[in-house]
Amino acid sequence: MPLRVGIKFGPYEIVSSVASGGMGEVYRARDTRLGRDVAIKVLPEHLSSDPALKARFDREARLISGLNHPNICHLYDIGSQGGTDFLVMELLQGETLADRLQRGPLALEQIFEYGSQVADALDKAHKNDIVHRDLKPGNIMLTEAGAKLLDFGLAKPALAAAATVTAATASKPLTGEGYLLGTYQYMAPEQIEGKEADARSDIFAFGAVLYEMATGKRAFSGKSQVSVMSAILEKDPEPISNIGPVTPSAFDDLVRACLEKNPDDRYSSAHDVRVQLKRIAEAGLQARIQGPIVSRPRNREWLGWGAAVLLILVAGGFALLNWRASNAPQQVTISYLLAPDKHVFGSNSVSGPNIALAPDGRAVVYAASTGNAQALWVQLLDTGTPRELAGTENGNYPFWSPDNRAVAFFAEGKLKRINIRGGPVQIICDAPNGRGGSWSTNGTIVFAPELSGPLAAVSASGGVPRRVTQLDATRGENGHRWPWFLPDGKHFLFTAQSSRQENYGIFAGALDSMERKPILTVNSNGMYAPPGYLLFERDGVLMAQSFNRKQLRVEGEAHPIAEKVVFVGNYSLGGFSVSESGNLVYLQGTNAAINGRATWVDRTGKALPRPTQTGTSPSLSPDGKTLALEVGESSRVDVWLVDLGRNVRTRFSFTDPYNFGPIWSPDGREIAFIEPGHGIYAKPVDNSTPERQLFPPGGGTPLAWSSDGKYLLYRGGPSAFDIFALPLRGEPKPFEAVKALSHSVNFADFSPDAKWLTYQTDESGTSQIYVAPFGHPGGRWQVSPEGGSQPLWRGNEIFFFNNGRLWAADVREQGSGLQLGAPHALFDAALQAVNERRYDVSRDGKVMVLDLRPEEQATPLNLLQNWTAALKK
Repeated sequence: MPLRVGIKFGPYEIVSSVASGGMGEVYRARDTRLGRDVAIKVLPEHLSSDPALKARFDREARLISGLNHPNICHLYDIGSQGGTDFLVMELLQGETLADRLQRGPLALEQIFEYGSQVADALDKAHKNDIVHRDLKPGNIMLTEAGAKLLDFGLAKPALAAAATVTAATASKPLTGEGYLLGTYQYMAPEQIEGKEADARSDIFAFGAVLYEMATGKRAFSGKSQVSVMSAILEKDPEPISNIGPVTPSAFDDLVRACLEKNPDDRYSSAHDVRVQLKRIAEAGLQARIQGPIVSRPRNREWLGWGAAVLLILVAGGFALLNWRASNAPQQVTISYLLAPDKHVFGSNSVSGPNIALAPDGRAVVYAASTGNAQALWVQLLDTGTPRELAGTENGNYPFWSPDNRAVAFFAEGKLKRINIRGGPVQIICDAPNGRGGSWSTNGTIVFAPELSGPLAAVSASGGVPRRVTQLDATRGENGHRWPWFLPDGKHFLFTAQSSRQENYGIFAGALDSMERKPILTVNSNGMYAPPGYLLFERDGVLMAQSFNRKQLRVEGEAHPIAEKVVFVGNYSLGGFSVSESGNLVYLQGTNAAINGRATWVDRTGKALPRPTQTGTSPSLSPDGKTLALEVGESSRVDVWLVDLGRNVRTRFSFTDPYNFGPIWSPDGREIAFIEPGHGIYAKPVDNSTPERQLFPPGGGTPLAWSSDGKYLLYRGGPSAFDIFALPLRGEPKPFEAVKALSHSVNFADFSPDAKWLTYQTDESGTSQIYVAPFGHPGGRWQVSPEGGSQPLWRGNEIFFFNNGRLWAADVREQGSGLQLGAPHALFDAALQAVNERRYDVSRDGKVMVLDLRPEEQATPLNLLQNWTAALKK
């Protein structure tokens, strides 16, 4: 009988029904002690009433509760009340793989992603001597965080025979005579024969799941249970390649090996399966379709996985939605470009995608990063070999010369250029915080020199820039960026940002006039593509709309090209680029700058049993009870608060479309944050009064609030990378807290008594951590011996990151100076980025919350060739 809403099992109050099945009924419940929602599974009578099954269940439940893995649903508690046994588990949001498969097979990228996660979870359990015994699509939940295994190790009798247990068989092994554990369509042969299941039985079931993910069909089928089990014992499934021709043959081989009848002939461990999945995925991407680069039609056979349009629909994870092709669909080809070894596409800072196709479509230049290192790379599309451009360290937003020979980019507060065939880097002019540029056929570059402000023009050979646009104060505009020259070399597209979201848009400007014409109301950069299209992003979808470049207007309807294209809303920047020759590149994935995964660990790096949070720039309240995060949703970014005791998320900022850098006041009552173009604000956590402006526009990014409440450190100034202190009592006249000279100082933090500062600077040529007095004279001390970033001062320790590791150094006052201990590494951690705050440490130094770099960032760059062939002209 279903449980009534409001009934309690100890501290757990039933809220609603979720699902039911052979393993029992599942309910949403409220943990009244911890203030969090959980899942309660009420066990069926056959498990509760049989002593042997009950003992086995209790024993395994205790083992499973100790499993700590991101792809295993966590078991919090087990209990019994009034003769009813129940489990208390992590409450997951998403859909089961079984529900997803009702819509058909998965794309290859999803198969490899989810398959690797499940294999890793199995490997974790098997190493702890736990066998699932009931692996099937219904026990795999697909969530935002990835695949999660359910009912781990809690197998059920699947046939009627299991319900008729006699006293003679009750004491036998759980998989002994009279028992069949698992769901029969996914049972290994040895399970059907009543033998003891082991890790290899899970691998068989996993092979059946992989088969179904790739084909949408079960590996073994029949008109009855007996015929299905007979097929498992005697028959092999139809080859995957017969059903899905785009599937790599190596994947077919892997699944067949998992489905071997003899356990000794299967993979010996889930770890080996995961490794093979990774290799097949990488090999499949490297075996790309080498379609024609306009004038080279002989290079069409890079990937050879089948018809190109089918590949686009099935393997690319995107669709040419609602488009009617005027030419044969095979004229559209897709290729995959891999980032350099151990690198990912994009910057190691929150600067979004960095991609630029050459005008002739033969090469692409991009930023690639690994750890703390970042540089620009060029890749010739006919060879596929990437090459780093020497001297482009920390380069951003590259764009090509019209003759395809040089690339301009932004680095170290300058606009620079480099010949792609080699040679020294040349400085063109100052650009304190550049946001895109475009190079015309007449040798003029239009670029955005600042985070906020108008566009400027300068000769590509160097000189003094001049303004070519002006902000419209009546529209609340606070910045122009991402220019793109039209073919006449005179007019250009650009994006205007505003304090009012409805006034974001793409405009057309001209070199010889300050007048501009509105083109499209959208938060995106815009690119012109021959023979006459405007490309832009809308809600993560790359769109194309007919564009009349003579009358400077869009015509007709916009049509989608690709879905889930990387987009950084606060930068108005999409992860795509187009050439004059009919080539198009784009990155797929989540927002490159927002919505990381804030994960909890202890000082050893061991994961803590706290829910992973979606968001970035984590900031922990002084009492450790609330977490502030930046969270991107659609076209805005806001500060959100997470009540860690109740696991409840609440939106905190509401006014500006983009709000960043949450920093707690020392008493935990207020949070300071930045509204770009408006200034630094502070708002009470309880929302008792409206937010108040601490510093006007141009204030910068808040970094730390002194323990006495008198000062707020922020990063800003002319270069946007100087450290200032803002007095919060009396006249708010900021002063430079760290003398950065001509170098950048990215991060700083107060000592607990507010007498000292720790900060990061690159003045030595390498980013290092230092300590210096605050508000009184004295020397300074270098903390990091071999580089460091993002310092935080907690108690008598300074924490910082270097080379993918979190370090800690003891620090104590000694007379008028300090005594520093040798830094020691705590654990390895790949942060999401290194030029924005990506972690926080509790005031006692025992708990860390890290915005870890998600594995899905290591995605290939999609190359569409002859993409306009799919449009109705």
